[in-house]
Amino acid sequence: MSVLLSLLWPVPGQAAAAKATEMSTVQLEELTWTQLRDRIADGTTTVLVPVGGTEQSGPHMVLGKHNVRVRVLATRIAQQLGHAVVAPVLAYVPEGPVQPPGGHMRYAGTLSITDAAFGAVLDGTARSLLQHGFCDIFFLGDHGGYQKNLQQVAARLNREWAARTPCRAYALTEYYQAAQKPFVDALKARGISAQVIGSHAGLADTSLALAADSALVHMDLAAARPPGAQDGVSGDPRGATAELGRVGLDLIVQASVNAIQTRLQERSPSTSHMHKGSQKP
Repeated sequence: MSVLLSLLWPVPGQAAAAKATEMSTVQLEELTWTQLRDRIADGTTTVLVPVGGTEQSGPHMVLGKHNVRVRVLATRIAQQLGHAVVAPVLAYVPEGPVQPPGGHMRYAGTLSITDAAFGAVLDGTARSLLQHGFCDIFFLGDHGGYQKNLQQVAARLNREWAARTPCRAYALTEYYQAAQKPFVDALKARGISAQVIGSHAGLADTSLALAADSALVHMDLAAARPPGAQDGVSGDPRGATAELGRVGLDLIVQASVNAIQTRLQERSPSTSHMHKGSQKP
């Protein structure tokens, strides 16, 4: 009975708390369709599509590292932009041949789909968002292996859309690039060697994960790992820290925000919100 009563007569403050959540969240999946419709009508027509991946990251990091990290970063970027929402993370991406297994597929837990399947998901996602009224659709890829796929899909959509809408899809390469040279240079400036920094699951990658969510990393396993072990790691994660990772996260967020603002400014203000798709239940 108490549950029924609370539904019929909400406890004072519940409605206000729900409204506060609606106003504060940037996550598309945390909004109702009418809440999202109203945001779009009010001018929120930029959407970030975070692309992660489910792959091995050595014995010390969880398989969903990319998915968690890109959601955290996309959230920060959207909050800083102030006029954007974040679509659900795409966790299934090309990771190499399945049979015989190649690349990360040689390690348990990695999930790989074909380039064609991945492209179709990106295409359908962008078309859905355009239909609902989003005009600037940004793919944010946390993984290096599919950057070309993001660019190809965005280019194909833009060729089609150019004749009928000012709206665009973008592969935000600046997001991924910021985790490469700028962050690596910052680590080297602190006296850390390229061999330790590594290219996958080493100090840089592990530090970024620690800064995004410490639950992604088992530093006890990193400390116990013999250097040079054939376990999917390139680099040495033992010296990774959240403090170092925050340097990288800040670089990624700022580079992404700057790049998005540049793309938005390149389109005429008079056409930036012209497209209004149908909003249907």
